Amino acid sequence: MSRILYLRASTSDQSVEAQRHALGGTFDREFSDEGVSGATLAKDRPGFAALLSYVCEGDTVCLYALDRLGRDALDVQATVRQLMDKGVVLDVRGIGPVGRGAGEIVVAVLAQIADLERQRIKERCDAGREAAKEALKATGRTHRGKESLGRPMKANAQEVAAWRRENGKSISETMEHFGLSKATVARYWAAANEQVSA
Repeated sequence: MSRILYLRASTSDQSVEAQRHALGGTFDREFSDEGVSGATLAKDRPGFAALLSYVCEGDTVCLYALDRLGRDALDVQATVRQLMDKGVVLDVRGIGPVGRGAGEIVVAVLAQIADLERQRIKERCDAGREAAKEALKATGRTHRGKESLGRPMKANAQEVAAWRRENGKSISETMEHFGLSKATVARYWAAANEQVSA
């Protein structure tokens, strides 16, 4: 009868530390998925897959919030049912232990809310991207004043490629000269060569 902690943070700039701190207490085992989206099915996350093969009847899995299991309502409900079928108790902060019957209804409602929130986030992102494209086309800048969509360029691709060509330098030497990553130099080089051959 183990007390098990499961943690998940969606992006690499988030941390599971806040979840661990909020849950406090001592745990016999901990599983985590850092930098893994809630849209990824629970069984496809390495940390959660390891948890599923570890748990057995009588264990308690503790979560910071139900959406740590995921943001797809059907997947969350299936995951909760899978844990319950193994005889595992799910203890969610702010809700408490979730059991069969009423507990499953609560999980279904909360999972649906998490799913709706995921859809809202996607809609907001899509709307923002569309507004940025339209503004960029009309004014040369996005609605937030940026000169391009996505990450700003660290250097002028044409200048980097021209410097490398004129000086006969390798990608490594070009990286060092401009302070860029290997992938960035290679991408700039490929783009410049495509334009030359076009």
